Amino acid sequence: MSRGPAGSAASPFRQPKAVFAVAFACVVSFMGIGLVDPILPSISNELHASPSEVTLLFTSYLVVTAVAMLITNWVSSRLGAKPTLIAGLILIVVFSALAGASPTIGQIIGFRAGWGVGNALFIATSLAVIVASASGGFAGAIVLYETALGVGIAMGPLLGGVLGEISWRGPFFGVAALMSIALIATVVLVERTPRPPHKTGLSAPLRALRHRGLLTMSLTALCYNWGFFTVLGYAPFPMGLSPIRLGLVFTGWGILVAIFAVFGAPWLQERYGIARTMYGNLAAFAVVVLVIAVWTTDNAVLIPAVIVSGIFIGINNTVTTQAVMTVAPVERPVASAAYSFVRFIGGGLAPYVAGRLVIAAGIHVPFFIAAGAIALGIAILATAHSLLTDAERVQAEQVTGAARPAQPAVVPVAGHGTAPAGASPPGSVIIAAIDDSPVARLVTEAAAELAVATDRVVHVVHAQEAVIAGDAAVDGDDLAAARALVRSHLDQLATHRVPAEGQLLLHAGDHGAAGRMVAEYADTAGAATIVIGAPTHGGLAALMDASASRELWRHTRSNILIINPAAPVPAAAAGPVTVRGARS
Repeated sequence: MSRGPAGSAASPFRQPKAVFAVAFACVVSFMGIGLVDPILPSISNELHASPSEVTLLFTSYLVVTAVAMLITNWVSSRLGAKPTLIAGLILIVVFSALAGASPTIGQIIGFRAGWGVGNALFIATSLAVIVASASGGFAGAIVLYETALGVGIAMGPLLGGVLGEISWRGPFFGVAALMSIALIATVVLVERTPRPPHKTGLSAPLRALRHRGLLTMSLTALCYNWGFFTVLGYAPFPMGLSPIRLGLVFTGWGILVAIFAVFGAPWLQERYGIARTMYGNLAAFAVVVLVIAVWTTDNAVLIPAVIVSGIFIGINNTVTTQAVMTVAPVERPVASAAYSFVRFIGGGLAPYVAGRLVIAAGIHVPFFIAAGAIALGIAILATAHSLLTDAERVQAEQVTGAARPAQPAVVPVAGHGTAPAGASPPGSVIIAAIDDSPVARLVTEAAAELAVATDRVVHVVHAQEAVIAGDAAVDGDDLAAARALVRSHLDQLATHRVPAEGQLLLHAGDHGAAGRMVAEYADTAGAATIVIGAPTHGGLAALMDASASRELWRHTRSNILIINPAAPVPAAAAGPVTVRGARS
C-alpha cells in the first residue's frame, strides 16, 4: 500500500541531491538506447564498414550486457549497491571515450562490449539506489526513475543527431562527458547503502529460468526484442537521411516510447490486465513491423511507421516486465537479471542478422523475419496464459502473532467463491489494510474499535510490493520485515482482546496491484468493512503508477472506512474518518 505521511501527497521531485545525481546518470544511460542510431550510416561511410559490420555496435553492446547481467547480483550482493553503481559508471565513461577515439570499426565494436559490462552493472543497481535514497516512499522513486527513462529515451536520438552532424565521434564523447559528471555527483552525494542480507550465487539467474513462467515470459521478450532491435538497428540505413534528420525521426520515436511506457502501459494494464494487453500490443507491433517490411524503401511510409512503432515498444517494455515479475517465484533482482539475459540476447543478435540477411536476400527480408519473430512471441506467450492468469490472483500467507500457534505457510485465494483457510462467516470480518506508515497504527486501532462494537473478527492485511519501473525491478518489501509488520499489528489487536488473524498478500507488482489484491482478498473473505489510511498517492505519481486506494475503491464490494488524521474532526464525530457505502 502507499507509503508516506497520511493526508499528504508529497511531490516526488522533492528529493535529496543523491537521488537526482543517480537520476541524471539514468537519463544519460537511457540516452544510449537511441544515441548511436543517427550516426550508423556516418560510421559506415567514414570507416568504410558495411552496414552489417556497423550493426555489431548493437550486438557487442547488448550481448555482453546480457551475459554480464548474470553476474550483477553476485557482484552487488558482495560490494553493495553504491560501489557496484560506481564501477558501472567508470566503465561507461572509459569505454565510451575509447570508442569515440577509435580509428577502426573493430575497435569501436570491442569498446562497445566493455561499455555493455558497465551498462549491466548500472542497470542492476540504479533503481535500488534511487529507492534507498528517495524520500516519500516507492511512488517518488518510481516517478523519478521513469521520468529519467522518458527523458533519456526521447533525448538520446536528438543528442546523437546534433553531435553526429559535427562528427560521428561526438555522441561517444558526449556520453563520456555527461557520465563523468554523473560519476562525480554519485561519489560525492550518494551515501553508502547497506549490503544485502545474503549473498547471491553466480548461478541464481540461470537456476531461476528453470521456472516455466519466468522462462516463457523471457522467451516472449526475446522474440519481441528481435523485432524491436531490427527496427532500431537497421531501419536507419534504408532511410538515407543525414544524422540530424535521423535524430529527429528517432526523437519522435523516443517520445512515443517514453509516453506509452510511463503513462499508456499502466492505463492499459489496469483496464485489460497483463495478458490481454500483451496479446493486443504484440499483435499491433507485428502489424507495424510488417508495414515496414513491405514499404522499406518508401520513406513516406517507413518513417511514420518507425515513429509509430514507439507506441508499442513503450507499452511492451513496461508490461512485459510486470508480467515477468508477476510470474517469477524468486527475488525481483534475480528475476530481472535472468529476464534481461534472455531478452538482450535477442536484441543483440537481431541487428547483425538483419545486416547479413540484407546481403543474402534483400532489404525487406529482415523486417519480415522480425514480424514473424513477434508473432512467434505471441504463440510462446499463449503457452503460459494460465500461469500468468493464476499469478495475477491473490496469494496470501497467513501470519501469526507471537503467542499464536503456527499456521499453514501459504494459502492461495483462487477466486471470489473460495474462502481462505480458517475464514469466518461472510459479513463477520473487518479488514485492516496496513502499510509501514505511522497512520497504519490508527487504522488498526479503528478496526479494533469497530470489531468490539459489532462483534466481528479483524484480518490484518498487508500487500508485499515490488518496485517496478520501466524494465527494472527490485524487492520493495523485505519478506521478513513484512511478516514482522503484520505480527506487530496482531499484537496491537491482542491488547484489545480482539480476535484477529494476519495475512500477507504476496508479490504485488505495484501500488495499483496492491489495492486490487486487497479488494479481491476482502471480497473472498466476505469482509463487511475495509479500514484504510487516507490516500497519499496522487498527481503525477498516480498517472505513472495507480493508487492502491483508488484501485481498492474501484474493485471491492465492501464498505470502506478511511482514516485521515489530517482531516478536521466534526463536532459529533468520534474521530477523523470517512465512510464510503458498499457498491450496489
